[in-house]
Amino acid sequence: MNIKPLADRVLILPAPAEEKTIGGIIIPDTAKEKPLKGEVIATGNGTKDEEMILKNGDTVLYGKYSGTEVELEGKKYLIMRQSDVLAVLG
Repeated sequence: MNIKPLADRVLILPAPAEEKTIGGIIIPDTAKEKPLKGEVIATGNGTKDEEMILKNGDTVLYGKYSGTEVELEGKKYLIMRQSDVLAVLG
């Protein structure tokens, strides 16, 4: 895959949703909560007003409705602005 986000955008691979069972009932994928954690796969160069702080390989937390979902080579990614990222897990 060769994708380069522009300006202050980052490409994130969301962590897989956790399998949950309730009393032996498996919750279907459509009812699972979106993960709020993921790994930065690619970053833009930043803007003149906002330097890029995130780097490839960072594990980050982001808002529930942040970003735009894109599918590349059969995998789902999120692309969002760096300002939509809430924290870097270290």
